[in-house]
Amino acid sequence: MQIAPEAAERHTLAVLVDNEPGILARVAGLFTARGYNIESLTVSDVTADKAVSRLTIVTSASAHVMEQIIAQLDRLVPVHSVTDLTALGPHVERELALVKVAGTGDHRIEALRLADIYRARVLDATTGSFVFEVTGGRDKIDTFVALMAEVGLIEVARTGVVAIARGREAA
Repeated sequence: MQIAPEAAERHTLAVLVDNEPGILARVAGLFTARGYNIESLTVSDVTADKAVSRLTIVTSASAHVMEQIIAQLDRLVPVHSVTDLTALGPHVERELALVKVAGTGDHRIEALRLADIYRARVLDATTGSFVFEVTGGRDKIDTFVALMAEVGLIEVARTGVVAIARGREAA
């Protein structure tokens, strides 16, 4: 009798690190060396003195592999803490996308109508194109981009996921 392998689940990690040169390369190298995929990665300093940065990493792994990833990240010297927001419970995730769309006539009207439905803001407009800003969950942005592909999508730039735990506790 064979035991079925554990299914990979999507996890969002919040990692606090010293803001020093090379830390991002070390974290990415840890994932690469072990064959783990990073689906999304965002980084920003989070203290007034810019001494600490927060990495938000989205990856997919089984529970066993996720334990290994967290343990290996914890062992890196400039890492202060690693929190699996997915395992912690309810959390808020958002992503931002800039979406450039070409359109004239009916396509232009349809692009504006869809942008209104998805609460996308017009950041730039010319006689032949728009740049929209849309924020929300991954599914919302994926759907918005797919709809814009039907009316004249030119280009998409996405930030990646930022996330924070709900409630009073800090990650």
